[in-house]
Amino acid sequence: MLDLTWKVFCMTGNIDTYLLLKEIEDSQNSQDVLDKDEMTTDDVMN
Repeated sequence: MLDLTWKVFCMTGNIDTYLLLKEIEDSQNSQDVLDKDEMTTDDVMN
């Protein structure tokens, strides 16, 4: 998904496409942090 969004931005220069790319990246980064927190919590509980 990120590759497609980046390619569309490069081809069009559309700022909305770039902002969508950053929103997707932020969402993925937030999910990664949550996943790591869950793994840490699971390790502590076991």
